[in-house]
Amino acid sequence: MPYVVTEPCIGTKDKACVAVCPVECFYEGEDQLYINPEECIDCGLCVPECPVDAIFADDEVPEKWASFTEKNVSVFSGDAPPQKAVPNS
Repeated sequence: MPYVVTEPCIGTKDKACVAVCPVECFYEGEDQLYINPEECIDCGLCVPECPVDAIFADDEVPEKWASFTEKNVSVFSGDAPPQKAVPNS
C-alpha cells in the first residue's frame, strides 16, 4: 500500500488531495477519505495537497496512527466499501 490517510482527515475531508490524484484512487467513507491500495500508483501528489497533513507513505505513518494502515486496507474488503470521492467544485 503506497499511501495511508490518517486521523487528521476525520471530520475534515477537504478533498484537495482528490483533485490532484491522476488515477482517482480516493474514496469517501462516512468519517474520512481513503486511498484504494490497488489503484494508487505511488505518485505522492496528494501528500503536499492535504491541508491537515493526514496522508503518509505506508512506511512513514506515525506510530500513534499505525492502526489507520489496517483501517485503510480493511475498508475495501468489507461488505459496504466506500464510494469514489468527488473533488470539491
